[in-house]
Amino acid sequence: MPQLGEARVCAALATVVDPHSGRDIVAAGMISGLVIRDGNVGFAIEVDPKVGEAMEPVRQAAEDAVFALDGVSSVTAVLTAHRADGGAGPGQQQSQPQPQAERPALAPEVGAIVAIASGKGGVGKSTTAVNLALALAADGLAVGLLDADIYGPSIPRLLGITGRPESPDGKVLEPMRNHGIVCMSIGFLVAEDTPMIWRGPMVMSALEQMLRDVRWGALDVLIVDMPPGTGDAQLTMAQRVPLAGAVIVSTPQDLALLDARKGLNMFKKVDVPVFGIVENMSYFLCPACGHRSEIFGHGGARAEAARLGCDFLGEVRLDIAIRTSSDAGEPIVAAQPDSLYGQAYRAIAANVRDKLGGAARPAPRIVIQ
Repeated sequence: MPQLGEARVCAALATVVDPHSGRDIVAAGMISGLVIRDGNVGFAIEVDPKVGEAMEPVRQAAEDAVFALDGVSSVTAVLTAHRADGGAGPGQQQSQPQPQAERPALAPEVGAIVAIASGKGGVGKSTTAVNLALALAADGLAVGLLDADIYGPSIPRLLGITGRPESPDGKVLEPMRNHGIVCMSIGFLVAEDTPMIWRGPMVMSALEQMLRDVRWGALDVLIVDMPPGTGDAQLTMAQRVPLAGAVIVSTPQDLALLDARKGLNMFKKVDVPVFGIVENMSYFLCPACGHRSEIFGHGGARAEAARLGCDFLGEVRLDIAIRTSSDAGEPIVAAQPDSLYGQAYRAIAANVRDKLGGAARPAPRIVIQ
């Protein structure tokens, strides 16, 4: 069998013609970010944003051409928009998103989608997202978990899942499963130590594909572990997905709360309900003597929630049991469901479930100026 390398993949891609230029997509310089690893191939197709929707058949043809090669087990192609004028500068109006009706629905069988967000990294957002998902599943809901943190995916390790998702038809991926929930992450498609050196449009396209091209099935709730901050991923989710609401995770310290406030205000600006704030690493109890240490302060998130007029969903203290269970791929809600920490997450999950109330909401249109 010929070795699967860049030359063979590019030769296959050269059979796909750009209908607008009449040239093949390789000669036209439209292919970027080509990654080949263990039979899994990923790449981006750069297109003019004005014809982005019309290029979906080209994307599919490119995937089919590469998938036909011997040795290829999966193919992921994303459309990424670039501008002939070099892009809009600060203060300039960018292209208006196409109306929602012109775009295919993402995860249409999911009842409610909830974003777990933070203004900054390192506050335990992913750990919170995983344990909330497991707590909701323990209450009898059908739950999925989407790792939207493209640059720092951690869900595979937190859920103790290895291997790669299967795609029987080469087009739709089967989600990975463990602890009673289904999940998907870019971390299943690349090696754990591989950096994702992608521009914003590629991240946005990858998120859409993980929602559109994964067989999520009928779910009551899809928990989305968002990347920290207020960038492309957050706008993509707010614009393209009917988010039922968002949960903000923060530590009690002033710096984290400042960033959490930015995240909360961003969701408000794009008309996404904020269910409330979770205070993580709230305090520490010494296991030897029982002394309580408020390492990052205490009560800051509760006070910030009251100041901003949103609910305080609960607090989780800092403890080595949460860290060790997470590192082992056995989140605390699964490993020790009756522990104080498991109960804390389940109480927060109950608050989130109360907020859901079964209501669906149309995705808002966002025009950035």
